[in-house]
Amino acid sequence: MVDPKRACIVGASYGSYAAVAGVTLQQGLYRCTVGLGPVTDLKMMYQTILQESGNMVTMGRSLREQLGDPKGYDAVSPRRFAAKADAPILLIHGKDDTDVSFRQSQAMANALKDAKKHYERGPLAGEDHWLSREETRKRMLAETVRFVQKYNPAD
Repeated sequence: MVDPKRACIVGASYGSYAAVAGVTLQQGLYRCTVGLGPVTDLKMMYQTILQESGNMVTMGRSLREQLGDPKGYDAVSPRRFAAKADAPILLIHGKDDTDVSFRQSQAMANALKDAKKHYERGPLAGEDHWLSREETRKRMLAETVRFVQKYNPAD
């Protein structure tokens, strides 16, 4: 049996977006959330990828096909709803992530801080999006377990 009042959500990459969105874009579902390399601001992601491509027209077109109209990005960006976060959030992110900019976690942390919401950060120096180094994968797992046990204890 699962107790729906005792759920915590953990995700990586897109799953991390879903985890952080789970406590900012909707409320009342989770006791805590852990985001590993989260996208928290779609407009920032769009602009970063487009800029890194040299503002290629085809890249912009491709991104809009995948993500939809940029005018709607704010409505689905967890950072824009940090004040509505209803559970503690742990942000873990590789500082050398080239898939999802580390700035995404920084911006989310700043928004949560400004909103006086509970969050913790686990920046991983020298780590990429996939947590390719064994020692940082172990650290991520230990931090995730510690956080979940703290905010969603087994009793």
